[in-house]
Amino acid sequence: MLQQAIEEKNLDKVKQLLTEEPNRIDEVLSDGVPICLYAAKAGNFEIVKYIVEYSRASMNTADAKNRTILHYAAENGDVELNRYLVEKVGMDICAGDEKRMTPYQIAYEAGNDALLAYYESVVGARYEEMYHNPIRTGMFPDPSIVRVGDDYYMVNSSFVFFPCIPISHSKDLVHWKIIGHAITNPKWAGLEELEGGRGFWAPDISYDNGRFYIAVTYRLNDTGNIYRKQFVMSSDKPEGPYSKPAVIDEDGIDPSIFHENGRHYMLLNRGARILELNEDCTKQVSEAKLLYYGAMKRAPEGPHILKKDGYYYLFLAEGGTGPGHRITVARSRTLMGNYEPCPYNPIMRQMDEKAAIQRCGHGKPVSTPDGKWYMVYLCGRRIGEGYSMLGRETALDPITWTADGWPLVNMGKGPSVLQKYPDVTGIKAETDFICDKMSCEQTEKQERLKWMTPRAPETGGVTFLETGFRIKGSRYPLEKVEARNILLQRQTSFCFLARAVLCVPPLENGQEVGVTCYYDENTWVNCYISRDETGYFVQVKEHIGTEDRVHEKLAFREKCVGAELTFFVETEYLRRRFICEMGQEKREIADLSNVYYLCDEGIRMGKRFTGAMIGMYAYAGKKPLEAEFLEFDYEAKGE
Repeated sequence: MLQQAIEEKNLDKVKQLLTEEPNRIDEVLSDGVPICLYAAKAGNFEIVKYIVEYSRASMNTADAKNRTILHYAAENGDVELNRYLVEKVGMDICAGDEKRMTPYQIAYEAGNDALLAYYESVVGARYEEMYHNPIRTGMFPDPSIVRVGDDYYMVNSSFVFFPCIPISHSKDLVHWKIIGHAITNPKWAGLEELEGGRGFWAPDISYDNGRFYIAVTYRLNDTGNIYRKQFVMSSDKPEGPYSKPAVIDEDGIDPSIFHENGRHYMLLNRGARILELNEDCTKQVSEAKLLYYGAMKRAPEGPHILKKDGYYYLFLAEGGTGPGHRITVARSRTLMGNYEPCPYNPIMRQMDEKAAIQRCGHGKPVSTPDGKWYMVYLCGRRIGEGYSMLGRETALDPITWTADGWPLVNMGKGPSVLQKYPDVTGIKAETDFICDKMSCEQTEKQERLKWMTPRAPETGGVTFLETGFRIKGSRYPLEKVEARNILLQRQTSFCFLARAVLCVPPLENGQEVGVTCYYDENTWVNCYISRDETGYFVQVKEHIGTEDRVHEKLAFREKCVGAELTFFVETEYLRRRFICEMGQEKREIADLSNVYYLCDEGIRMGKRFTGAMIGMYAYAGKKPLEAEFLEFDYEAKGE
């Protein structure tokens, strides 16, 4: 009855029904749309106005996809209705649903010029002058940033993946490219025996007197009395090479270095402890002292100090790296304190449990050349039953300084989905600084920097060819920490198509070559070609903790050795579909509906806060094996 009255634009009937039965406004239609949101979609301004001002409807109501009343009004396209909801009700043009779709994007994709013009007047930027969070998708956690001149440099955690600690460059804070790694010598990495999720945690990058410094926690297995050490490396070039790591034997995690007047200080958790380093940051020269424990008092970590306008501002990550993650700040007139907590804490936290972007924290501020301020911070996007498949990613939001001198990230509203570019005059489809500074040969090498292996590969274990890759078969299967030569890149989108072309090598019984969707040694799924007494076959195997799920073998009629075998991996959120093609044969090998185990939350086993990967591998066992992949493509799909 109420739905029909709304569709007929019968305001009198709507008033009558809601007067007689006020709770009708809480109805949800068969397609899951709350009736109050449906009224905006139907588009009668007077009915929406009556529902807003006279009914019991709550204007923070969202549907099952986290779409607000403004999403529906944007679909309708009526400018006056949208103006009313924005200006009188306070709805957000840039609020995202579960897939980060915003009203602004709806209007843009619909080509509604009148509504776009209104939205632009409110936001202060055209849709093309906006960026989406996260700015770095896939496993880019624990960001730290520094600006030198007009250039920005960022580092992120790499855990047991080699080369270690990616270093990225940007000109606009939004588009980034990996330019190097802090540790490229396997002997300096010390990853061989470390379990997944250990290794290099929460690096920091800083700059002082012509030199870049990277500090990082080296996290060992829980098998001895010492679990954590701090490494410090330096270089006169942001991309490296960096010096051999100096070891600081101070327990804690998340080191950062603060430089002032020729002196250098390291900060570590819990809370923020401070110690002084020597002139080249290779030795500890004072005991660690507690500066401040934090505002929330739970898991205070990730300390960074910024000096501005006579204050030392101390930023902390608190609440753990899950849903309660946040950024807080305190300040002092002196470096050693005491520190006063900000009255507006937390200055960044996701309060909407249904929002796409969650677990926001571990941030570091940076200024632009024209005096604006921004914060990079980690976040995670959920799918399904709260799974963070892509791991922890990097987001960016502006910092506003209050009249009393406190920083607020995104005005205290939590993470943005859609945000204005830091400098719209410099927007490009993709910032490609490499073309200006590097030769074509160097550019090709830069493309290789997206690849990594769990722990360092064997000598000659992975070879980059002009048109492909050569992988030496590991003596150990993927479930072993000792497995080597697994060539991976980050999964950067929930939906993608990966394609790998293999020149099938001669195989001994039990040997495997194929593609892998990899999280760590405890969880992965492979599609591979192998051989047994009956001949060559392709197969899919899932490894979930201590369980193996082996799917049906499918033999090819074609002669296999020397033939080109193409693996396809079609991914849609938690679904994986594996297809193989050889000659005239193209066959589905397996269709898996729920690879939950490739997510942080998939199982409880070890340290799980990295992210899903995709790549190639070869398992040799006791006899030698070399596999040549002619091509590998990764294509992100719409989400």
